[in-house]
Amino acid sequence: MAIRFISAEEAASYINHNDVIGFSGFTPAGSVKATPLAIAERAKSEHANNRPFKVGVITGASTGDSLDGALARAEAVLFRTPYQSNKDLRELINAGKAEYFDTHLSSVGPSIRYGFLGKINWAIIEACDVNENGEIVLTTGVGISPTICKVADRIIIELNHYHPRSLRGIHDIHIQQDPPLRREIPIYKPSDRAGSEIIKVDPSKIVGIVETNLPDEVKGFSKTDDVTDKIGQNVADFLANEMRKGRIPASFLPIQSGVGNIANAVLGALGLNKNIPQFEMYTEVIQDSVISLMKEGRISFASGCSLTVSPDVLKTVYENLDFFRKRLILRPQEISNNPEVARRLGIISINTALEADLYGNVNSTQVMGGKMMNGIGGSGDFTRNAYISIFTCPSVAKGGKISAFVPMATHTDHSEHSVQVLITEQGIADLRSKSPKAKAEEILNNCVHPDYRGILRDYINHAGLDSHTPVALASAFGMHLCFEKTGDMRNVDWTKYGL
Repeated sequence: MAIRFISAEEAASYINHNDVIGFSGFTPAGSVKATPLAIAERAKSEHANNRPFKVGVITGASTGDSLDGALARAEAVLFRTPYQSNKDLRELINAGKAEYFDTHLSSVGPSIRYGFLGKINWAIIEACDVNENGEIVLTTGVGISPTICKVADRIIIELNHYHPRSLRGIHDIHIQQDPPLRREIPIYKPSDRAGSEIIKVDPSKIVGIVETNLPDEVKGFSKTDDVTDKIGQNVADFLANEMRKGRIPASFLPIQSGVGNIANAVLGALGLNKNIPQFEMYTEVIQDSVISLMKEGRISFASGCSLTVSPDVLKTVYENLDFFRKRLILRPQEISNNPEVARRLGIISINTALEADLYGNVNSTQVMGGKMMNGIGGSGDFTRNAYISIFTCPSVAKGGKISAFVPMATHTDHSEHSVQVLITEQGIADLRSKSPKAKAEEILNNCVHPDYRGILRDYINHAGLDSHTPVALASAFGMHLCFEKTGDMRNVDWTKYGL
């Protein structure tokens, strides 16, 4: 294959209305940048001439603003899956101007191969190296890139010179066979490799290469504060106590952690707790805190799907690749999030809830039941298959006007059957082997903010203590309805809601 270089504008000119595109990246890490911006401009031009132009967008997870944001602002999104975190795209989805379907991240690649998502016209992926034999070296995120390269009709590559070619070797590209030929994944510890350093494609499928030199659009997470630091300390104390009781092996177990300032606080607390030994991670997103703990010798190895770190931290990684290459692996999300591997390794999963009810059902995705926030991401992949599943959140939001704990969650992503432990800055609720009423007592006494304990106790006392799960249907969403009317859940008057 003679490598053909094209502009982003030429790449966009090949895209047609209603085309379905699989994009690289997992978070802004490894996400393409120049081509989607050009596609957005093409959409604006088509719309200005009263011609329809929208494309189906399939990614690994969230992306950078140059992809999700630009396409959303151009109203060029026909549908979107599986996870997003862009403000403009969220508004488009919640306004009903773009179809969105949420799904577990581990299932995206297989669903594409099974044909569940229809025909994939294009794969547009970011690489740090490519050759005439069709060997592609990815950058900081793997996501669904191997599968979309395999099934897409045609491929456009963004060759991003910001990332060094010496990244080759940090990836482990493995695609399982599909049923009924599927075999086990040969990963028995986080550092095991199952596949190749590269993606290999038919060179004739590559339409062109767009050269760029652009950093990942990773925004820094907000700093930890007293609340998130206390949550982190509570998580570390809980896990150290589990070790003392012999319920976690003395060698510890691999950690999976979500994304954001709470996750950073949790990892920081684990690193500081001297009762917790050096540990490994088998997770999705490798953040700044992971790199810091790796340099300190507290994390010995991290397997993930993306290296989602700030520019300064990424520079440190690139300047010390010999050190980090021995301690990092980036995999496709159907492997990094695979339920089989999570169950085998005995993952301790730590994810964040938007709200939870008194019986341990967790809502991770939808505000007031109907407005999408981001999506379930990979939390369900790990939670359902974890050795211990933990959900964290502050006990209140909006200055105390919203309680994270309510009589009934307005949407359920993780049922009480999968949620084992809830942790807030107030304390720890261990829900294992407890009845619904016992779970409610545990949550009330340990996780609920003091402003809401009396309110929620009143609900429980009147909801039917003689039933297996105390639920008063007429008032189950009373706190949410009160917030809609008054802007503060603390104003709830249960007599107005059937109690």
